[in-house]
Amino acid sequence: MKRIDPVSYSLWKKDKAAFAQAFGDSFVQTGFAIISDHTIPADIIAAAAEQTKAFFALPADVKRQYADPDNGFQRGYSPIGSENAKGEAISDFKEFWHTGRALPQGSAYRAVMKDTPQVTQLPEFNAASRALFEALDSFGVELLRAIALHLGMKEDYFDKAVNHGNSILRLLHYPPQTNPQLNGSVRAAAHEDINLITLLLGAEEAGLQAKHRNGDWIDINAPDGALVVNAGDMLQRLTAWHIPSTTHRVLNPSPHRAKFPRYSAPFFLHPNQDYVIEPIAEYAAKTGRGEPPITAGDYLTERLREIGLLKL
Repeated sequence: MKRIDPVSYSLWKKDKAAFAQAFGDSFVQTGFAIISDHTIPADIIAAAAEQTKAFFALPADVKRQYADPDNGFQRGYSPIGSENAKGEAISDFKEFWHTGRALPQGSAYRAVMKDTPQVTQLPEFNAASRALFEALDSFGVELLRAIALHLGMKEDYFDKAVNHGNSILRLLHYPPQTNPQLNGSVRAAAHEDINLITLLLGAEEAGLQAKHRNGDWIDINAPDGALVVNAGDMLQRLTAWHIPSTTHRVLNPSPHRAKFPRYSAPFFLHPNQDYVIEPIAEYAAKTGRGEPPITAGDYLTERLREIGLLKL
């Protein structure tokens, strides 16, 4: 079974072309990459982790005050049972919180992007989650610069395509499993991400797997302090499937680990809502898998309906 070898971010500072090749090659082969030696401050990660646990420990009725189902749970709290993988009738066994971009007052994107609610019971949670959003957003732009170089484009190609993007920090809690899950529910069924790239800080509990092109499931076990990055459907569509949006899942724990919760913090990096996802001609010619142009906003709406977060 194939491993995914880490790529050190320190290489980006020394040799951008070499980093872009190593990072891009990992993406092309598996849709995933592991970045070691990232520059996201440890204190920001630790504060967000502490406050995440504090939020999910709040009573259920308090957490539900921050749910917005009419907006597809795109900001604030999403209770267990809110989301299912595309094509799956059974909901995943997880709850989560979404922090979105803080837009300036005069931004035209306010028409389609809501503010993130502030949790009055936990003021420190608001600051900690915002700091982690900003840190991951900045680092994600750096990784997109490497992808642009890998694709043979100008390094800053994505900069203005994502500067007002509808990106989301998802703080995830998979509760302990004290009883067998009903109807075959799992922590997260096999799925692909919607966005351009996803940045994932390491989880305390195992379970994340990616599906290799040969059909094998690969355990994604990143070293301590490393960041897991995967391609989403929007990048796959942009590159005409040159970079695949790889299927991945989070398995239920083994019986001896079932009593432990699992926390993780994926950051879904999205383009601006009006960015047109149009296949790069060079790669469409190579793969023959070019799809019609579509705006990022329309594509997101389409996919949110497919996974049950937005109702028809």
